[in-house]
Amino acid sequence: MADQEEWSTNANEALHLSLVQPGQDGPKALSTFRPQFTYPIFGEEERIFGYQDLRISLRFAAHDLYPNVQVGYDKKFKAVGDTEPADILGILRQWMPSSAFGKLARFQDRLQNSSSSKDFKPPGQLIQSYTSKDRHFETWCGELTDPAVQELIDRMQIFISFFIEGGTPLDLDDQDWSLARWRVFFVYEKLSAPPTPTGSVYSVVGYSTSYRFLTYQTKNPDSGTAFKSKTKPTVQTFNFPYPSPITPSSLPSRARISQFLILPPHQSHSHGTHLYNAMTSVFLSDPACTEITVEDPNEAFDDLRDYCDYARLRRNGSLAQIKLNTDLDPKATSRRIGVRVPTSKLLNLPVLQQLRQKNKLAQRQFDRLVELYLLSQIPPHNRQSGTSRLTQRGKASDEGDRAYYYWRLLVKQRVYKKNKDVLIQLERSERVDKVEETVGEVSGDYERLLRGLEGSEKHGNGNGDASGSVERRERAKRKVIVDEEDVEDNESEEQRGQKGVKRRKDADG
Repeated sequence: MADQEEWSTNANEALHLSLVQPGQDGPKALSTFRPQFTYPIFGEEERIFGYQDLRISLRFAAHDLYPNVQVGYDKKFKAVGDTEPADILGILRQWMPSSAFGKLARFQDRLQNSSSSKDFKPPGQLIQSYTSKDRHFETWCGELTDPAVQELIDRMQIFISFFIEGGTPLDLDDQDWSLARWRVFFVYEKLSAPPTPTGSVYSVVGYSTSYRFLTYQTKNPDSGTAFKSKTKPTVQTFNFPYPSPITPSSLPSRARISQFLILPPHQSHSHGTHLYNAMTSVFLSDPACTEITVEDPNEAFDDLRDYCDYARLRRNGSLAQIKLNTDLDPKATSRRIGVRVPTSKLLNLPVLQQLRQKNKLAQRQFDRLVELYLLSQIPPHNRQSGTSRLTQRGKASDEGDRAYYYWRLLVKQRVYKKNKDVLIQLERSERVDKVEETVGEVSGDYERLLRGLEGSEKHGNGNGDASGSVERRERAKRKVIVDEEDVEDNESEEQRGQKGVKRRKDADG
């Protein structure tokens, strides 16, 4: 066992990733950093056997990410029977293009002396330029059918395994019709002058991919309710062969953001905000795109998305059109079993549906933004008092108390409807506790987001950037007064089945 430890190396510590550009005295590293994950490549334990003082250097040309791999060590284990050192280069060949395994001198010569570098431009079309801390950046968008986009993606895909947990590299050998459903967005820094006469002014900052998820559309879209339309679809006739080519970009589709990565040296500098906003601008201007969704976002991306979407809806006036009705008939909040408070009494559902479709937001994400905004309109002292002031329910004389009561009821309804399949299997008391617990967590998370939004405004950043100012996601659990009628009332609502009481954004969220 001691021998194994002596010859075993932490893969995350052994790997060194560098972005390199030409310099006056030879190639120089703009930045060097380590991976966050290596288990997809070197196994669950993220260890490499058979070497002492192991160092694996992965260098990438900063502009076009042309790669080079070099492995160094002080000692190498001599094979004993079936026990032998890991074939590091053999393992990496499964993850990197063959051009990465040439001699270091050749890589450096190409980087330093290639005349084509000075003419390099990111593939695709320029869709955004912005300045951050007196440095200039650009966002470019291209299709995966473009050979230049494919070449760049092929070189950078290993970053997905290093920095996105559970991330999967794209299959670049797929059919053209499938590749055409992918868009790739690149973020680059652009220098005012090249580092050398033959060098490039560009260096990569990050990238994202999106997939066109084709959808079936009727000619009569939902007229305004939160539930599925009961209108029968109109029969359409098509003549074949079709007069013009049918391409994925011309068909109705959801834009599903798949991979999203800002490289570590550039994180916490608003680049994620700029990239996300540039992508949503492209999707919003695309008539074929019906909705913007995200595939399995982590909590950091959840926050980025919430801040950016909330800021966009506030800027375009959508949030100002959302009102919570607090002037209901007090009889509607009676404790008598069977009394219901439908969502349509609390909110103007046709207006909400129009706003959601206009902003191309998935229902779950839009619901969260509506709840977040409505909570922000309730005075802080009413929110911070928890449920201790809500004993009068809808009869409370304080409008803030009534608003907070109805807001909690609204969240309970959403939580219950989305999780009915799980909740109905629980005893009544446990069901009430689960809903109350989840509503408390949702409320605590919204308060954290509102503090972040307030902080970004104080720093003069009204674009929803959360970089550097987001609190750690710790959901506070409030002491609550369980109101069983509120939970039981929800059972009569139409259901949109989605399992899981804990908040989770799925692939269509």
